[in-house]
Amino acid sequence: MRDLVFTRSSGWIPKVIHENGQLKLMLAAGADANHEPREFTFPIAEAHLAVIREDLARHLLLWSAVLPLCDAAGTRGRLDEDAAVALLDPVLLAPPADVDALFRRIPWDRSRPVAHGADIALLERGQVCQAMRAATEESNERRAQEYHANRRRAARGTVLGPLDAAILRYTGQYLHGATVPRRMPDAVDPALLPQVMRVIATAEQACAGMRIGLDPRRGHRATDKRDWDRMAATVDAAVRRAHPGLVDDAVRTVSFLMCSEAADRSRSTPADDPEEHTDLGDGAKTALTFTDDKGGERTWRRDGQGTASGEFWEFVADRSAGDNEVFTIEDEEMGEGIQLHFYADSVARITTVRPGEAGSDPQYRVEYSLVDGIGGYRNMVSAFVRGGCAALDQHGPWMADVAEFERARRRRDAR
Repeated sequence: MRDLVFTRSSGWIPKVIHENGQLKLMLAAGADANHEPREFTFPIAEAHLAVIREDLARHLLLWSAVLPLCDAAGTRGRLDEDAAVALLDPVLLAPPADVDALFRRIPWDRSRPVAHGADIALLERGQVCQAMRAATEESNERRAQEYHANRRRAARGTVLGPLDAAILRYTGQYLHGATVPRRMPDAVDPALLPQVMRVIATAEQACAGMRIGLDPRRGHRATDKRDWDRMAATVDAAVRRAHPGLVDDAVRTVSFLMCSEAADRSRSTPADDPEEHTDLGDGAKTALTFTDDKGGERTWRRDGQGTASGEFWEFVADRSAGDNEVFTIEDEEMGEGIQLHFYADSVARITTVRPGEAGSDPQYRVEYSLVDGIGGYRNMVSAFVRGGCAALDQHGPWMADVAEFERARRRRDAR
């Protein structure tokens, strides 16, 4: 039988219950294997209940001191009740100076006092009892999140100035640098917003005209890492030059914003090659077969809606994987094709020298070339679609000797 004896307006602050003839403190903390909150209890005395009823500060400090014990219990372990009980008198009944000394010795959860309004400067100086004079029953979780974000930055030696903080708030990355940045002008102090917008304008001007393409080798939404790094470096350099007082966190969040927006624009653009609509030479393909290393196959014909390049890269995005990195485009009618080796940043062009006759095997000429990232692959595919293997001459050099090609590949990889 469990009866509620005392609770506060905020449901997460530990409650006092009467269970099996005994007073107990009950709190929810951590999570079990199913991600449901765990519930812990341990016995208290009437003297402890009296303080919990009358003194919000001590109540919150007890909560903060017990939470690390709950964390130590994990998803299924038992609470160390002896350790929890041992905290009762020192936290609830001891003089303030002794409580301050205790909290300098034990692990405790700072987020609870901060969320409930404790004076952060006093907490940092170890004056926990005085800090808790400002505490309220209502919590402000964002305040606790910002406090921990600042502690993480301080551990890295980073201290934000007002403009740095305003920029991070503008991009939504003040609390966590892994958050996808976005534009949030309403989150910035109006007095600082014009300065923030000048920094953003510097970044926009620096990367005007640059783009981040998609990399279908890694799926439908993956972006070209080289494009991303190039834009980030360009924005970083411009912002640091124009605004040298900004800390690294602020500069990085601006470049992250520019790159994320550029990547989103690419994701909303069809995987097409506009040149195929306007620049069709005599050798332009009318029918092609796409295959991969796992038996996948797709046929493209010019009378369809999409371009050959667009359809091929869709095929790659659908099929590419760590164990599927060789893709081929073949023009059966013309007896030529190209084979892309994503694992080696290389490509082979294959032309039929003599078709098979009277049961004999066809003879092929195979030539190899190195490729510079996904941009190089796109150029190769587009050139082949518009003019066949002959159009690839300008994208060489091409090597028919395998040993020569392997030496060239090793030299490139060594660089």
